[in-house]
Amino acid sequence: MREIGDAMSEGGESAATAIAVVGDCPVFREGVSQLVRTVPDLRLVATAPSVEDLDGGLRGVDVVVMDLQQSAHSLAATVTLLRDRGHAVIVVSSSPQIDAVQVIRAGASGYLSRQTEGEELLTAIRAVGAGRGYVSAPASQLLGQSPHFTEREQEILALVADGATDHEIAGRLSISKHTVQSHLDRIGEKTGSRRRSDLTRLAIELGLTG
Repeated sequence: MREIGDAMSEGGESAATAIAVVGDCPVFREGVSQLVRTVPDLRLVATAPSVEDLDGGLRGVDVVVMDLQQSAHSLAATVTLLRDRGHAVIVVSSSPQIDAVQVIRAGASGYLSRQTEGEELLTAIRAVGAGRGYVSAPASQLLGQSPHFTEREQEILALVADGATDHEIAGRLSISKHTVQSHLDRIGEKTGSRRRSDLTRLAIELGLTG
């Protein structure tokens, strides 16, 4: 059954970012809903245990905050469905089977752990509502080093986040695969990690993804 949240109020609140909360845990839905209601720049439109239960209730929603106990494949499909309908999606999960890279590639704009504090959740919602991406640690640990990336390194980071292989990156940038790997080595030296999942999270935090 669909649960409709706060209606649009008078006095300019129509400019607030419209939020829907989807989660199969009632405690999650209620907690996030209460949090959204505490700030004037966000407006709760609907909450439900599943996307199907909303039954069209996502009309006008800017950001969907979602925590569903699904397989990685099913969750990615749900994210893609919502994204194709024009909604930005934040996935909240602590499952070891769900990786931020999977949901970001499926179209999510944000990924947070269930241990995320309320203030960070609000920050993420605002960032995603403004068209940016937001991913919680460990990307933030890499960003803490404040590395400087050349324009070419930024291009490569963006392509890594897009899921491109070294060979595909070389083709798109018209450089050799060896050159791509050299750039990735330098990026790894600057960030302390060469894992593609970490670099993908970093690219998202830096706003390098489309």
